[in-house]
Amino acid sequence: MKILIGLGNPGQQYETTRHNVGWMALDRLAERVSSKWRTDRRFRASLAEVTLPGIDDRLLLVKPLTFMNLSGEAARAVVDFYKVPVEDVLVITDDMALPLGFVRVRPRGSDGGHNGLKSLVQHLGGQDFTRIRVGVGAPAGDAIGHVLGTFQREEWPYVHQAVDTALDALEVVLKDGVPEAMNRYNRRASPELSPDNQNGEEDAE
Repeated sequence: MKILIGLGNPGQQYETTRHNVGWMALDRLAERVSSKWRTDRRFRASLAEVTLPGIDDRLLLVKPLTFMNLSGEAARAVVDFYKVPVEDVLVITDDMALPLGFVRVRPRGSDGGHNGLKSLVQHLGGQDFTRIRVGVGAPAGDAIGHVLGTFQREEWPYVHQAVDTALDALEVVLKDGVPEAMNRYNRRASPELSPDNQNGEEDAE
């Protein structure tokens, strides 16, 4: 079994915020395979189990209900219960350092100032978990207001595209490994070229 954690905040008021892109991705994946969510109070999380075509490992989807800053508490409880090594944990998260719609895969790394990742690093005891980062754009002003703000109407095509791209990258990670996913997705052209077109010159990181 592998564990996929989507970072976000519980509550209707947060559903369409930039900080909840991780939850959007997990909800989209569960919808694709008709998997039902269940709330488990032991873990303070919502869980769903999925099986993807061509992938032997079961995938446990986890949406922490602890709010972003305490995401690691729920993650630790789930990891301990299912006895899954940290190396088999994957995370989908929003990232202000990436332009809107970009998707990047990383095998490990620092929290980059992201409180949800900071909590995961603290409670999982290290940085060695795979991250799929979804760009939500840099703030024009206050960072907290930015990530807790909702996407604008004209941004949603890019958001939906990025969520689908993140899930495509996830499948490559599970089937072919992180290096292959990085090779395929980390140098894609800017989605700002067109909501429906990922072709074009490669961007430099």
